[in-house]
Amino acid sequence: MSTYFTKEHEWVRVTGTEGVVGITDYAQHALGDVVFVELPEVGKLLTKGGEAAVVESVKAASEVFSPVSGEVLTINATVVDQPALINDSPEDGAWFFSVRLTNPAELDGLMDRAAYDAFVKSLE
Repeated sequence: MSTYFTKEHEWVRVTGTEGVVGITDYAQHALGDVVFVELPEVGKLLTKGGEAAVVESVKAASEVFSPVSGEVLTINATVVDQPALINDSPEDGAWFFSVRLTNPAELDGLMDRAAYDAFVKSLE
């Protein structure tokens, strides 16, 4: 299992040809208290960099972009029912959806944890 990150603060944890997607701790801090989440429908085809979900907080609404292209396999209905979980566990239990990767080579353009942490540090 490998985890990759985007400059838009999404992560994808890949096992084989499946990836689980969510937002980073940095993103949830920037958003503030999350109050609403809209996830893609199972079966939807996502493209890398395309809008995949919406997160609303007390501060603002923000799009969540898919870090990879693929077909949505499952969604995490728990975060729809309890969006505050995103603030508590953004990089673990509060994942958004899983996808079957249609182009695994896209992972080459993403950052590993060390590169992402350095990127975030550069934003401060």
